[in-house]
Amino acid sequence: MASSNVPFRNIVEAYQRIKPFVHQTPVLTCSTFNKLASKNSGCKDDSIKIELFFKCENLQKTGAFKARGASNAVMMAKDAPNLKGIVTHSSGNHGQAVAYACSTEVANVPCVVVVPKNTPSVKCEAIRGYGAELVFCESTPTSRKETCAKISEEKDYEIIHPYDNYNVIAGQATIAYEMMKEQSLDNLDAILVPISGGGMISGIALAAKQINPATKIIAVEPRGKELGPCLKAKQRLWSNPPQFIDTIAEGIKTQQTGQLTFPILCELIEESVLTISNEEMERGMKIVAERMKLVIEASAGASVAAALFKTEEIIKIWPEVRRIGVILCGGNTELVNFP
Repeated sequence: MASSNVPFRNIVEAYQRIKPFVHQTPVLTCSTFNKLASKNSGCKDDSIKIELFFKCENLQKTGAFKARGASNAVMMAKDAPNLKGIVTHSSGNHGQAVAYACSTEVANVPCVVVVPKNTPSVKCEAIRGYGAELVFCESTPTSRKETCAKISEEKDYEIIHPYDNYNVIAGQATIAYEMMKEQSLDNLDAILVPISGGGMISGIALAAKQINPATKIIAVEPRGKELGPCLKAKQRLWSNPPQFIDTIAEGIKTQQTGQLTFPILCELIEESVLTISNEEMERGMKIVAERMKLVIEASAGASVAAALFKTEEIIKIWPEVRRIGVILCGGNTELVNFP
C-alpha cells in the first residue's frame, strides 16, 4: 500500500515538530454560505442542510499551507551531515515556505528557489524577503525540474520537492490532523481539496482516513487537468512531457500529479473529481472577500466554488454528504488581479 510510506505516527510527529514554526489556523463557518450551498443542492423541499467548515490556511505563515510541509522537510534535513544548502522549485507558495523555513534560527540554511519567469511578483518578493536566492526559469514543468537539478549539482544542495517528498506530504497531512483532532471536526462527511501535484490532498487523505475512514476526500481541479479518468483507470493517462494548465490559479496549474502522490490518491481519494472554471474561481474569491472578509487566491477560490456552486453535483454523486470541510489553501494573490 502506498499509504504505508507515510504512517500515521509520522504525521503526529510532524505536527509536533512544526508547531513552533506554523500557525494553528482557524476553522470558520458562514451561515450565508450554508444556506447558499443548501439552496444549490437541487433539493426542492429544503430537506438538505449543508454545513461548511472553512480551514483557513490563507492565514498560515507565508500565506499558504505550504509552510507545513516545507517546515517539516527542512527541519528533518537540517541535521544531515555535510548539508550545504537547500534548493527547490515552485510556482511560488512552496518556494516562499522553504525560504521561510530555511531562514529560521533553528534551521539557518542557505536556500535557492527556482520559479517560472511569470510567477506573480508578490510571491517573488516574499521569497527574496526570507533571504533566499531567486532563480527564474522557463514556464514549463521540465524547465523547473532541470534548473533545480542543475543548481543542486553545482552547489551540492539538497532538493526539497514541492510534493514528491514524503516529509513534505507528512507536513501537509497536519492540516487534516489539526482540523479533525485538535479542532474536533472528526465527523466530517467530506473534505474538498484543491489539487496540483497532489502533496496536500495526499497528506489530508492519509490523516483523515486514519481519524475517520468514512470521510470522503474529494479533489477539486482546474479545467484541463483530467485527473478523473486517471483515478478511475488507476493509470497516469496524461501525455508527456508534463505541462502547465492554462488557468488563473498558478498554485494548481501543474497538470500531472507526482510519482509518489499518485498511488496514494488512487488508494485513498474519491474517483470522481470536481472541475472548476476560471470564472467560478473568481466568483469564489469574490464572495469570500465580500461575506467572510478574507483574501484568498484562485486555488482556494476553486474549493469555495466547488462547495457553493457544485453542491447539486456533490449530492448527486455522494447523496449522504452534509458536513463538508473546505480547504482555503492560500491567500497570496496580487491585489491588482483581485476580481
